[in-house]
Parts: sequence; C-alpha cells; structure tokens
Amino acid sequence: MSDIKINIQNGDSSITSLEAPTDMGLSLMEFLKGNDYDILATCGGMALCATCHVEVISGFENLNDISDDEWAMLDTLPNITPTSRLSCQLRLADNLNNITIKVMGDGL
Repeated sequence: MSDIKINIQNGDSSITSLEAPTDMGLSLMEFLKGNDYDILATCGGMALCATCHVEVISGFENLNDISDDEWAMLDTLPNITPTSRLSCQLRLADNLNNITIKVMGDGL
C-alpha cells in the first residue's frame, strides 16, 4: 500500500497537506492526534462522544456510509453540517486520498 494525502483546513482557512500511511490500520482521528491536531477523542474512537467531529470540505462522496451509531452522535452536535463525520470512524484508505477536512471538535 501507499501513502495518501490528507488536507486539513486550518482556522485561518489555509490548507496543510500531510502524507498518511494506509498500511497501519489507523483512523483519521488517530492520524490527526499523531500530528498534534487538537482532538479530544474522549471515547477512544468508539463513536460515543463526537469530540473528533470533522467537516469534510471535499471528498465526502468517496467516504463509506455513516453508521447508525455515528449518525446518532453527530445528530447531538450543535454545529453539524451536511458533510460532518466522526474522524474515528474513517479508516485511512485509498478512498480518503486528497480529502480536505476541517476539525470541528474542541480546539481548532
């Protein structure tokens, strides 16, 4: 497997592009935390807290379907968008290549 590119929209609307490995079984949440993005991930990636909420700016159509559990957590958020996802539920894989996201949880 090869690396993919993940684009993160920063608070000032600039974009940071990072290379992400697809062969380690990491979630987008784990990758973002490993790159010092301010994501609480209170539940440890179980889709139980929504503190890893991201808005998908581009590439949403390439993502896997939202599970009922993920939707139930997203539906509790005051700042949900039509392209909101929990980053803990997105595995780093080829379908995420060149995705652009904005961290919406606590922090950025």
